[in-house]
Amino acid sequence: MQDWLKTSAADLGRGIAAGEIDPVELTRTYLAAIESHPLRDRIYARVTQDRALAEAEAARHRAQVGRRLSPLDGVPISWKDLVDSADVQTEAGSALLKDRVPADDALVLRNATGMGTVCLGKTHMSELAFSGLGLNPITATPPCVNDTHAVPGGSSSGAATSVAFDLAACGIGSDTGGSVRIPAAWNDLVGLKTTSGRISLEGVVPLCLEFDTIGPLTRTVEDAALMLAALEGGQPVDLRGASLQGRRLAVLQTAALQDVRPEPRAAFDRAVDRLADAGAIIAPIEVPELDEAMPLSGVLYTAEAYGLWRDVIEANPQLMYEPILERFRAGAQFSGPDYVAAWAKLRSVRMAWDQATARYDAVLCPTAPNLPPNVQRLHEDREYYVTENLLTLRNTRIGNLMGLCSLTLPTGTPSCGISLMGAPDGEEALLRLGAAAERALA
Repeated sequence: MQDWLKTSAADLGRGIAAGEIDPVELTRTYLAAIESHPLRDRIYARVTQDRALAEAEAARHRAQVGRRLSPLDGVPISWKDLVDSADVQTEAGSALLKDRVPADDALVLRNATGMGTVCLGKTHMSELAFSGLGLNPITATPPCVNDTHAVPGGSSSGAATSVAFDLAACGIGSDTGGSVRIPAAWNDLVGLKTTSGRISLEGVVPLCLEFDTIGPLTRTVEDAALMLAALEGGQPVDLRGASLQGRRLAVLQTAALQDVRPEPRAAFDRAVDRLADAGAIIAPIEVPELDEAMPLSGVLYTAEAYGLWRDVIEANPQLMYEPILERFRAGAQFSGPDYVAAWAKLRSVRMAWDQATARYDAVLCPTAPNLPPNVQRLHEDREYYVTENLLTLRNTRIGNLMGLCSLTLPTGTPSCGISLMGAPDGEEALLRLGAAAERALA
């Protein structure tokens, strides 16, 4: 039974379908593991035990009568604490939202519940989702699975660690500039950043509505595909027969390989070699216009984030962690014309990107240029905090700025991921490619 905690969500679902796993016993196993885990309070903000058991009971009945709702019916998952859950606090990692209790589930949670998934609870996150490090002195900083003295990546920090520490079969997070992919990479998981606008944000606490996305953090690509379908209330892509043979993959030279630390660079190079050995056609690619887009995030992200949160923040700024407060307030320096001009430039760069990458099935880069930084040093060294935070999100932000879907996979080197960036709304094709790449990297 203990092995259930390390089993993929898809295999748990298959076990339930075969009558080999009881959803109630499975859920009780997870709840007991959460309760007894010494790091529980750094991972889960709150556990929804009553809801989980009620949902598991319903899943048990459906399995008994042969009326399961989806391949993940009865599988326990965790939810980032910015996804509204009815009658349960949703605070987005911020004292500004302390004791905020929504009346309804977010649409994505309703969809997933409608597909039979079991809600274990809400996981810790970076404050208002505005950091890629996962450091949050206001609520909690989850531990990295490879180094408990290091940050786990953010902002979906608890979502990642709930899976990495075997306290959920899958975690649901959000990604605005890398917040699914960074914690997935640093905790050796699969992370799917969906295309902006594909998955509903109704009932999700916003950061930047133009870039916010919802996505899963999982043990396998198959799990990510099944969870994407559950979030949308649809059918999963068929991953059978996926192959790298003859697939064209571009290694991005512009921006993405600059200042990459030795371990992530070596892991990336080895991963690319394995993809080539599996039949992929690898080619370097430059997109010079991308250099014009990267600085635009300073305008686009901070202006929108501060615009959405200014009144709430300035009513009680003392409740915020100072570096996060400063990052929000940076948005005040930009004017409306600055914001409009930045979007005009970004749309132009996106056209150049589309033209440069059109002949490739995906574009590759190291997910994070660095390894998880030490928590104590981040607290004590402000310059280190700033440089590591910006470097952490540098590569993942490319996918957000270009409006892409993106998938990070473990390379086999701890806390080092490889990202495959696909075309907008190309999740199904990207997941098939990712399934083939996952086999090559195993």
